[in-house]
Amino acid sequence: MSLNESIVEDAALEWFGELGYAVGHGPHLAPGEPAAERDSFGEVGLVGRLREAIRRLNPAIPEEAREEALRKVLRVGTPALVQTNRAFHRLLRDGVPMEYPRPDGSIAGDHVRLVNFDDPAANDWLAVNQFTVIEGQHNRQPDIVVFVNGLPLGLIELKNAADEDATIWSAYAQLQTYKAEIPTLLHYNAALVVSDGLQARTGSVTANPHDPKGSVPHIDTVSLFGQASAHGTQAPN
Repeated sequence: MSLNESIVEDAALEWFGELGYAVGHGPHLAPGEPAAERDSFGEVGLVGRLREAIRRLNPAIPEEAREEALRKVLRVGTPALVQTNRAFHRLLRDGVPMEYPRPDGSIAGDHVRLVNFDDPAANDWLAVNQFTVIEGQHNRQPDIVVFVNGLPLGLIELKNAADEDATIWSAYAQLQTYKAEIPTLLHYNAALVVSDGLQARTGSVTANPHDPKGSVPHIDTVSLFGQASAHGTQAPN
């Protein structure tokens, strides 16, 4: 069997399934479909999943404060992609700072957690292929988007190893197109991956392919999303 991009994509989704992720097909989740999880193609997060995760992970925080935390996450965007990505990373790592009134009238200060780093199985893990995003006049469809609690934390772009013109570096160039044309999807990103099924590279939104510290050669995509990261994100058992 010849290796092509579709086979690589199907294999990646199968690996995610074996790791315990739910697997979805983008067109089935698209706005207007029976299983839709977005109101428009401009929405990059799965708000229902995020709202439920915030509720589940922060039971002691009042509902109004949880909803305000959700709004803060959805409004995290600034005109600068890197600035926004860093701002969101702080929210992801530390929680969303919130204040709310106690029953006695005093003000409580707390952080609303977006991810449970101590118990990975308490999070909602989903890998979706062909996830369409429309921003302005641009319509793009990344190969695989990885959601944790409804947040698009991972993005994987795949190429055909049998095509000499379709290398992992052409996949890297495609990521640069996404940054320019659908930057909202990258606001929440924690890991970018390019692969042709034989080799892969991973990095952040600021990764430089010419910097040996900016990418990791020959990384196994299963390992990337199946082991704890520096900040504790881990696939379920």
